[in-house]
Amino acid sequence: MTGPASQNHPQEAAAQREAELTELLGYLTQCWDDERRQLARKLHDHLGSSLTALTMHLSLLAAKLPAEKPLQDRVGQMKTLLNQIVTTNREMQLTLWNDKLEFLGVKAAVSELVAEFGAQHAGLTASASLPEDDIQVSRDQSVAVLRVVEEGLRNIERHAQASTVDVIIDDNEDQCMVTVRDNGVGQAHIAGGSPDCHGLRLLRERVQFLGGTLSVRDHQDGGTALTAHFPKSPA
Repeated sequence: MTGPASQNHPQEAAAQREAELTELLGYLTQCWDDERRQLARKLHDHLGSSLTALTMHLSLLAAKLPAEKPLQDRVGQMKTLLNQIVTTNREMQLTLWNDKLEFLGVKAAVSELVAEFGAQHAGLTASASLPEDDIQVSRDQSVAVLRVVEEGLRNIERHAQASTVDVIIDDNEDQCMVTVRDNGVGQAHIAGGSPDCHGLRLLRERVQFLGGTLSVRDHQDGGTALTAHFPKSPA
């Protein structure tokens, strides 16, 4: 005979399994963040310091060389190449980990990210509406806030065909809400099994692991809003 308890058992097992997967994905994303942070720090401390030393040595060497044009041209080429390597190293560090998040806080990191996004895309206006004070969330939540903004901007860049982008963060005693909004073509591009869909799924699991929620909705007048809510926890 099948009773209510036996009928509920599969649902309880499925709910427990889902909770375990959310916890596992949350743990994996935190490990991934830690590894990216450590690698970015190594690039800064070891490769960055070596490149700085090379730049100084090259400048000293160039000052001792004869003022012959072929030699000076070669020195100029070496300086240009070295500067390109320094720039690439810095870009790799920022791709792995935004150090402003660690040293200046999530508000500074988001502000710079939005400004750079707007500067890199002609014909697109990007603005950020942020609290006056820095955002009071836990360290893991601050990383997740930045990841929400990054994912939202990445999808807008690839698919939205937007002319305006607004990043809005509301912060009060109970929760923090971050929204990435555009006036583009809507969220059809994230349907199905596209890479963007998987990115949003991983982001949703990250947010849920931290006790929050993530939603994607179309505007009535066009465009898409990606919104995450985080309950307040000790910073």
